[in-house]
Amino acid sequence: MKLLMLLGGVFGFAIGFLSSRSQENSWSYCLWHACLGAYIGGWLMGWWGRVWQQNLKNSAQEQEARAAAAAMASSSISKPSKS
Repeated sequence: MKLLMLLGGVFGFAIGFLSSRSQENSWSYCLWHACLGAYIGGWLMGWWGRVWQQNLKNSAQEQEARAAAAAMASSSISKPSKS
């Protein structure tokens, strides 16, 4: 999770800085945009990482439930008895 936030911050900083430089703003304004981009990028990647992690947990739980249901179904089928 921390790695995703750090990665989002780096990407946000780069995007903010480069977009501000492409508009030929002053260096202090470029730094301000870069810092704001780093904050927003880190926050968005952190949020996305939490959503992704929760969906992976839900998927694993669903697969376990399906495996348990399949095991119950296969164990409930009994062999015909000789009577």
